[in-house]
This record gives sequence, structure tokens and C-alpha cells, in this order.
Amino acid sequence: MAPSLDLASLPDADVVALAQEGRELAYRELVRRYERPVFSLVYRMVRDRETAEDLAQDTFVKVLNNVERYRPEFKFSSWLFKIANNVAIDYLRKRQLDTISTDGSRHATTASEVEATSFDVVEPGQNALEQLTSQELGTAIERAVGRLRPMYRSCILLRHVEGRSYEEIAQTLDLPLGTVKTYIHRARHELRKELADARE
Repeated sequence: MAPSLDLASLPDADVVALAQEGRELAYRELVRRYERPVFSLVYRMVRDRETAEDLAQDTFVKVLNNVERYRPEFKFSSWLFKIANNVAIDYLRKRQLDTISTDGSRHATTASEVEATSFDVVEPGQNALEQLTSQELGTAIERAVGRLRPMYRSCILLRHVEGRSYEEIAQTLDLPLGTVKTYIHRARHELRKELADARE
């Protein structure tokens, strides 16, 4: 087989096919490509760096153990992020950990980390009176998002942090498109209600 340098020029589907053949270099290439995105997604869910590192590692172990089940008609990244999301949700359910913040993680130590863990729940087009910034209500926003059920939280993160379309979220979470839209609508409603109460 050619040196691993050649793998960098291959599309995901080809690299995954090699990984399915048991090629260790191909698996390492997939880890290289997606290690940071997976960590970022999990980190936003659990809000703790060490835990996120462990869960990201768990994600790739699951990928290695189940790579033969991957179906090439789907995007590899969607399949991978679905595994990562499920790993994070399982952890949150077991630990009952509700520490997500919309103004960046309390564990973030650099500006880039804070930026990477921030998102805005405000819809484009809302007027200034309706906009609630994390600077104004950081603590209230953190509590409100933390109270969201895990699947609502996942949808909100994928929509507002990852910038994914409803269709991509549905594929990643293996949910019907209508369910994704409903979850996001309900999550926004819950957030706005709690934030409105906090302003009174």
C-alpha cells in the first residue's frame, strides 16, 4: 500500500473502504480528519475538556468496531457525528449532567475555545427588544439550555453551533425531518419562555 501521505488526497468513502478492509493507516487517517470536529461536538455537549477527550476516544473506538456497518450511500461525517452525539447523550443521561452554556464553556481557557463553544438562539430578523444576548443573561441562558432534554439540546447545537440544515440534522440523529423541526421549535419556545421570565 502507498504511504499514508497518499490517503490525505482520497475522499472519505475511499478511506472508509480501506478501513473496512482492516487497513490501520486508513483508520488513522479518519481519526486525523475528524478528531477535532468530534471533540468539538462532544465538548459542547458535556462542557468538560477531560470528559470530552474520553468520549471522543470512545467514539472512535465505536467507529473502529462498527466500521463494517457503515453504508457508503450516507455521508461518513453524518454517521460519525451520530455516533459521537449518542455517546455524549448516553453520558449526560447517566451522569445527569446539565452544564451547557450558550456563552462559551466555563472550562474554555482561550478566546478560540470560547468562540468555538458559543451559539446564538436568536432567529434572524428578530428586533432588538426580542434579542437576548449571553452577556445580558449568561447565567439564565446557561440554566435554560441545561434544562433542555438531551435530544432538544443536540438539535439546537447542531443547528446553531454546527450550522447544519434540518435535513442534515435529521440524517445525523436518525430522526424524521418533521421531528427535528418540532424539537427545535419546542426548544426555542422553552428557551424564550425561561429567558423572558428571567428578564421580568
